[in-house]
Amino acid sequence: MRPDPRVSTVDGVRFRDLTGTGRMVPYTDPRRPAEERTEDLLARMTLAEKAGLMFHTMMRAEPEGLYEPGPDCDDVPHDVLSTGRLVTEAHIRHFNAAPRIAPADYARWHNRLQDLAAESRLGIPVTLSSDPVHGFVDNPATSLATTTFSRWPEPLGLAAAGDPELVAEFADVVRREYLAVGIRMALGPQADLATEPRWSRGVGTFGADADLAATFVARYVRAMQGERLGPHSVACMTKHYPGAGPQLRGEDAHFPYGREQVYPGGNAEYHLRPFRAAFEAGTAAVMPYYAIPVGLGVPEVGFGFNREVITGRLRERDGFDGVVCSDWGLVTDVRVGGTRWPARCWGAEDLSRIERVHRIIDAGVDQLGGEFCPELVVELVEAGRLPEARIDDSVRRVLRQKFRLGLFDDPYVDPDEAERIVGNPAFSAAGAAAQRRAITVLDNGSTPVLPLREGCRLHVDGVDPAVAAEYATVVPGPEGAEVAVVRIAAPYERRDSGIDYESAFHQGRLDFPPDEVARLVARLRAVPTVLVVHLDRPAVLPELVAAAAATVGEFGATDAAVLDVLFGRSTPDGRLPAELPSSTAAVEASREDVPNDSADPLFPAGHGLRLPVHR
Repeated sequence: MRPDPRVSTVDGVRFRDLTGTGRMVPYTDPRRPAEERTEDLLARMTLAEKAGLMFHTMMRAEPEGLYEPGPDCDDVPHDVLSTGRLVTEAHIRHFNAAPRIAPADYARWHNRLQDLAAESRLGIPVTLSSDPVHGFVDNPATSLATTTFSRWPEPLGLAAAGDPELVAEFADVVRREYLAVGIRMALGPQADLATEPRWSRGVGTFGADADLAATFVARYVRAMQGERLGPHSVACMTKHYPGAGPQLRGEDAHFPYGREQVYPGGNAEYHLRPFRAAFEAGTAAVMPYYAIPVGLGVPEVGFGFNREVITGRLRERDGFDGVVCSDWGLVTDVRVGGTRWPARCWGAEDLSRIERVHRIIDAGVDQLGGEFCPELVVELVEAGRLPEARIDDSVRRVLRQKFRLGLFDDPYVDPDEAERIVGNPAFSAAGAAAQRRAITVLDNGSTPVLPLREGCRLHVDGVDPAVAAEYATVVPGPEGAEVAVVRIAAPYERRDSGIDYESAFHQGRLDFPPDEVARLVARLRAVPTVLVVHLDRPAVLPELVAAAAATVGEFGATDAAVLDVLFGRSTPDGRLPAELPSSTAAVEASREDVPNDSADPLFPAGHGLRLPVHR
């Protein structure tokens, strides 16, 4: 890794000369505590520089160069969205940049970005963040599947495995891989509870049980950050306060039809338990969700605009003094490819952009996620609508974290080391083992068919025949098979309201249409069949379970992981982290904020069978 040309030595102390004066001023002195360095730097900053630190926007990493043209946004000139101008003119220093390129390329891109930041007047370094990238769900608005990082079951699968030590091992691997490429903040963990089975984001939670989720959230935060933030930490942004699970009818708040969050069971305190565990563990940041709270006893406006929730409850009642970052896109309508993505400003739709920014900051939010309009903050202060002391409060919290993470002293990473660490064989093997542990055997028939006999005549559907050939003799059709394995995804409804990422959210009913049920039942009865269902959300499966010889649920697993379990090479530990309902009517009659609340579930939470292992 190339040397940092800004490193100087004064009185035997190495420091980064970020002011370009050759002098070690207090904020560049690595011996001083973070609080003292923060106050010194804050006093040197212009209002525009402070405003830039209040934005945490999107960026795409490029293998070469830094210029990144952004989307065509209302009232914002297209060219201000280049990387260079975001850093040098808008003074923005926080970017959500998912690692979609090779690790070494990402590390080099990160280093170029830090070079650009270091050339500015005060040299304030960049903090890169990422949504989850270690699983199987590929949703541009929530989590991304990569081919370079180690691959683990989704958080719902870690809940199925039920082992806090496995969560800690997972988080430590995430930390080490993120550190290697320069990502210093994780946009997670998701401390929400999967109490509403129709909600599309339950797959990113640790299940429906608040106490289990609280334990897992705390272990995740401590493994990522350590007991306190330091140079070897990845900061956590725990989301989505005060718990985004109880969405009305399970609809997601990314969309206008999912604006309401409801509490028909009066269970709001239950949803707070994982967040309080995160606070106790020292989570660096918190993200509120988009939804409008209904029945919570606070104004019915989205959480990011809600002073009673952010200041009154999160800050004052729960005592959180870390960074509060809004969820992405509360202010600006965006147009991409001719499609308009409306700002998710539920309850504040009639406000102008500057009025939305005012209300968000007044609510107690420190950073605006997904936005890049710091000029509006400057305008609010200069017009006397916001005191600069209020801006200082937020900037102080943001700077303090950068100092504690060691970014001012050494922000660079080694591209060769990134290539060695990310997705290395040990990390990949650990993720693969976790996939197998999370698999949950739901039913094995009255005459058990599992584990399958190696070398049997096997027909597969939804499984790569080349992988299956490592276990059995693969035949082309069910007529020549002794047994079949069929992999399917849990059912969902496709929506089309003109928002292009909407199709990535698996929403709506949990059962298949009648004609699809009939087709699947016929397929399952053609030959004794093991049904494997990807449970990214609960599913209503009574007819399919009755027709299958055995039924297995997985929460993110390769074909090899599934077949290892089916053929007895690995032992599954999975227990359902939330119940599987028996009917859509039972789900519709349940309460969104109450866990495992449907009548007569097909399989209750905690259900899971054990299988013998072939030796």
